[in-house]
Amino acid sequence: QLNMAKKKEAFLKEFKEGPLQFKPTYKFDRDSEVYDTSEKKRKPAWTDRILWKVKNPCEVASKEGEFPEEENLISVTLNNYVSHMNYGISDHKPVTGTFKLEMKPLVSDPLVVLSPEGEWSAEQQDVHIRYSVVPEFPSSAWDWIGLFQVTFRHVNDYITYAWVEDDEISSNKHSRQVYMSTSEIPKMGGEFLLCYYSNNLHSVVGISEPFQV
Repeated sequence: QLNMAKKKEAFLKEFKEGPLQFKPTYKFDRDSEVYDTSEKKRKPAWTDRILWKVKNPCEVASKEGEFPEEENLISVTLNNYVSHMNYGISDHKPVTGTFKLEMKPLVSDPLVVLSPEGEWSAEQQDVHIRYSVVPEFPSSAWDWIGLFQVTFRHVNDYITYAWVEDDEISSNKHSRQVYMSTSEIPKMGGEFLLCYYSNNLHSVVGISEPFQV
């Protein structure tokens, strides 16, 4: 029935499905692996299915000449597609699929390049950061640069931060300089990174090389 519908309905043709290498998942007697023994004696059927469709940005962008039409920014691979016969609370057996998702970066070069200036120490009052941005970068007064341990896992794991506008020291057409207070920097030091967070893009758009404090 599904295969017949996919031939008729245009929106279903875009969906993919893995091979059905498991037994029909319907209809079972409750708490058993026995197919329907009631008076209706329904025929076993694969009624529980997982289909997927990837909508790549390039499908739209390629029409405007932004990306090559053949380039897919997102790819999905089905790793397994199985039913679970040990569940018996329903007359259906549940089905699961495990997928591998790969995403290509939209840009190959960082939007922001940044680095610490001079020697950093918790004993200093302030330390300096220099950074540069690409011409088309949508900067905001709410952008900030955070100091992170190299093992950080989330953007909220910053040790301290500096506002790119309020804490700016100098700027020219090539780069800008901001200062950062050392009051929150651990006195024992360690290995750290600087990350530039864009308020407009809601993401980190530049990461420095690791450096010692």
